[in-house]
Amino acid sequence: MATDMQLPLVASLLRRGRLLDQLSTGLTLLALALGLAPLLSAQVNPTSAVLCGLLILLGLAQKYWAVRVALDADLFAQLAGHPDQLAENTRQLDAALHNLGLQPANPVERPWTERCRGALRLLRLQVAWLAAQILLALAAVLAMPWLSLAG
Repeated sequence: MATDMQLPLVASLLRRGRLLDQLSTGLTLLALALGLAPLLSAQVNPTSAVLCGLLILLGLAQKYWAVRVALDADLFAQLAGHPDQLAENTRQLDAALHNLGLQPANPVERPWTERCRGALRLLRLQVAWLAAQILLALAAVLAMPWLSLAG
């Protein structure tokens, strides 16, 4: 059984995914604007178009994980609010997830420590996609002077 503070702590950590998602959304929108900017002129740089496209794809991948993390954050917060009903609420949650096709039927109930580790794994995946997006953006910014000299 999860400790009294474990579920609220995990819910709080998962809510931080929203800030990560906002940063990624900003980068994605900037990449989209930069990618569409050449349409206003006759000059299109294929390298910048590819970089913008990759930034947008990384942003979309991050957005997928952000949605999953946000769902878990809401569920953990809801369950943490009623620790005395955790066992019953867990059964209802598993049934609801199964009925919606979001989780296969599992005759053995997963312990909350395992569920917490799984939810935090999703947050780490979201961070990894954001890190890839940031690294690509930094590489593009640092490479732009060199690319303009070469081309």
